[in-house]
Amino acid sequence: MSEKTTNTASRIEVATLGGGCFWCIEAVFQLIRGVEKVEPGYAGGDLPNPSYEQVSTGRTGHVEVANVTFDPDAVSFREILEIFFGNHDPTQLNRQGADVGTQYRSVIFYRSEKQKTTAQQLIEELTAEEAYGKPIVTAVEPLKAFYPAETYHKDYFKNHPKEPYCQAVIAPKIAKLQKTFLSKLKAP
Repeated sequence: MSEKTTNTASRIEVATLGGGCFWCIEAVFQLIRGVEKVEPGYAGGDLPNPSYEQVSTGRTGHVEVANVTFDPDAVSFREILEIFFGNHDPTQLNRQGADVGTQYRSVIFYRSEKQKTTAQQLIEELTAEEAYGKPIVTAVEPLKAFYPAETYHKDYFKNHPKEPYCQAVIAPKIAKLQKTFLSKLKAP
């Protein structure tokens, strides 16, 4: 392995985030500068390799999440979390809008003590600022396993921008992102 490959690999990090439907998280983070890949999937449950149908029951303990692979030299983990908190409601317990159930809960699955500390500190700051006017219910939990979602969930918004859910739920999140985090967006 060359030195350049080693250095590049060491700069890559992954954030695993749940905040409602994984299509929303994927669509938002695909637009962020420094994000190299976003993969929808499932985390937090005990059933190995769950299906969408199983997770949708709310009985597996899994959450719809996205693995956000990013270069921390371009966008920090804290910035990833700031975007995450800016694009879902972290005060809704086990839901995001019309998506209801534990599979839609707000959660940060950390992969290191540094990620855990950063997440907890940001939640404490947002709580102290009363940023949302209500208590933040976002959980911070260790990642035990990530299971990729079925292929038809990948690039969902890109592939189905005219579908009613995409227009009603995802498009407004993209519009908000473009206003709130303009400096963090990839060049068109």
